[in-house]
Amino acid sequence: MSATPVREEAWKLLTEYVPSDNLQRHALAVEAVMRYMARKRGEDEETWGLIGLVHDIDYERYPEEHCKKAPAILREHGWPEEMIRAVVSHGWGICSDVEPLTAAEKVLYTIDELTGLVAAAALVRPSKSVLDLPVKSVTKKWKDKAFAAGADRSVIEKGAAMLGMELAELIEDCIEGMRTQAEAIGLKGNPGA
Repeated sequence: MSATPVREEAWKLLTEYVPSDNLQRHALAVEAVMRYMARKRGEDEETWGLIGLVHDIDYERYPEEHCKKAPAILREHGWPEEMIRAVVSHGWGICSDVEPLTAAEKVLYTIDELTGLVAAAALVRPSKSVLDLPVKSVTKKWKDKAFAAGADRSVIEKGAAMLGMELAELIEDCIEGMRTQAEAIGLKGNPGA
């Protein structure tokens, strides 16, 4: 099959390989931001969203071979090569030597780490919500290297440079994208609290 897979198939595949609720919420957050960024850029929202949804397809089962098992899993299910390449490129310089070249690849590479930082910044607010999270809260937390230490800021900075975006704009886009799925990703919280 060279056609774009449908969302239901992608979700079924993800939940089969990634049973962890936390990792599923991360996948949904990345999907939401990918869709938001595709809309903003006039790109194919469905393709970008599906790439974001399955980007960590091999992470839970094969953490030591992350981005190395994904191609076989996705090929077995008929995914197009350009989508497989995009999935693998998000691990560039970490667990993959596939450099992000397309707009979708560059966005995925950049926001994979950023969604984690944004989620952590939302969860320390009284509201525990992304719905009332200002950009300045994230930029303030950015400077505290101990905060969400797992979110590799150097990857985000490299990605922002690849995209030609200022960090604040990138954070704003990430927040806006995550807001579209706030409940599904566990960040609806209690805005205004």
